[in-house]
Amino acid sequence: MPSTTPPDDRTPDDAPTRPAPAHSAVGSPVVDTVHGPVRGRDDGVVKVWRGIRYAAAPVGGLRWRAPEPPQPWREPMDAIRVGPACPQPADPRIPLDLGAAIGEDCLNLNVWASSDTEPGDRKPVLVWVHGGAYVIGAASQPLYHGRELVRRGDVVLVTLNYRLGAFGFLELTALSSGRRRFDTNVGLRDVLFALAWVRDNIAAFGGDPDRVTLFGESAGGGIVTTLLGSPAAAGLFHRAIAQSSPATSCYGTERAIDVAEQFLGHLGLSPRDVDRLPDVPVAAIVEVSKHVFDDVPARRPGTLAFAPIVDGDIVPDYPVALARAGRTLPVPLVIGTNKDEASLFRWMKSPLLPITPDAIKKMFADIAAEQPGLRLPTETQISAAYRRQRGKRLGVGVASDIGFRMPSVWFAEGHTAVAPTYLYRFDWSTPTLRLLRLGAAHATELPYVFGNLDTPKDPTFTLGGRRTGRQVSQRIRTRWINFAVHGRPDGPPGEPRWHAYDRAERPCLLIDRRDRVVRDVDEPIRLTWGSEVLSFR
Repeated sequence: MPSTTPPDDRTPDDAPTRPAPAHSAVGSPVVDTVHGPVRGRDDGVVKVWRGIRYAAAPVGGLRWRAPEPPQPWREPMDAIRVGPACPQPADPRIPLDLGAAIGEDCLNLNVWASSDTEPGDRKPVLVWVHGGAYVIGAASQPLYHGRELVRRGDVVLVTLNYRLGAFGFLELTALSSGRRRFDTNVGLRDVLFALAWVRDNIAAFGGDPDRVTLFGESAGGGIVTTLLGSPAAAGLFHRAIAQSSPATSCYGTERAIDVAEQFLGHLGLSPRDVDRLPDVPVAAIVEVSKHVFDDVPARRPGTLAFAPIVDGDIVPDYPVALARAGRTLPVPLVIGTNKDEASLFRWMKSPLLPITPDAIKKMFADIAAEQPGLRLPTETQISAAYRRQRGKRLGVGVASDIGFRMPSVWFAEGHTAVAPTYLYRFDWSTPTLRLLRLGAAHATELPYVFGNLDTPKDPTFTLGGRRTGRQVSQRIRTRWINFAVHGRPDGPPGEPRWHAYDRAERPCLLIDRRDRVVRDVDEPIRLTWGSEVLSFR
């Protein structure tokens, strides 16, 4: 969604932090971190520190390596401008305002707090992981400005960058010749490293390192569900919110190696040349990443080119399999999707989700070939199930449920055995979005979660709905904040009680013009798909 960015939120092409004058004025709070002091900005309502470096620049020999600590500094570093976003392709179908320049030196984060927050206040912490199909996006997007979330003083917010696309999710370890070392899942390792930074530093910003809620959307939600199954994440967060998680978009090493070889081939390199990759120009990596990103789902509908892999290390098994086996971290979880997830991909004519009949048939054929013992629903059963769902179109409905809804339901069913789990569905859409046949499409909940509804150029309110939208936003922010504070996603007074998910009642909160809790809202589709289709893809 188009939005404007304050001039002071832009960043030059240099490092994410810069030396500042030694004096500290009112309105320029200085905080000591384990790496050195940082100076932010306080406007009397909120304090914000932007572009704080949490890891060394992942360049040269550190490409495709686990993050390492930055060099410490002694003088206060200026943290009033956002740091660079990870290099990424531009897509005219997605007019994304990153709010920042791009550059490989992208491992930085932002901290938001109300102006009355002081060190030692130990307020709950929300840590945001942005989405973007693991290839685009940034913590600096105006959509993720934290002012409205923190201004009441209930929480401290952290938004972070991590490596994307080939920089973060290209599997090279199996191709290494031994002359250079590569690590798996470096994008996930970045998030873990940032969470360790939060643990070690957030108390100085007024946050509580023992009450950290990790939340994210789309690929960010996928990172949340993946890290819920990672022993390396134990103790780094204590609650989790997964919005529109593609929980089954986590693959085995064989498929990841195929993508890596395809990537090398487009660069004119063979697997024997893998050691040359750290010297390849950034522009070439981005260009080839875009080509591979488009090609993989066109050949294998329903799959992503770049995503977490089961490496036996930080990802011991497929996330849904871990949840079903009761092996996820025992932290309370809010998980859910939007009602019309796939309509965005149809509107964009994106190949990421299988929407056309041919793409859906191709995907089913791939599943049957990979998992010959799996009993799949027939085309007749699927058509009948979706005809019973009023207003649910077959192509978009199947794509939404395969890509997002059913993986989230499967994950909730498993995770509820180890911790309280709350299932939701975001149904609200403005008249404009309904007219465009987008409805509650993928990512449309984001401005409501952050309270950023008043962007002048936001086209979604052209035909009205802003007043109701503000009420929806107030309710969802209250629930998310209460979950971070108390571990229960309670709404404002008078709103329906949202009970934890269980296999008997299967309660689901429907977020719309009015919130309501519905029993087993997914029953027809859930029974059609069963509990195994795609859960281990």
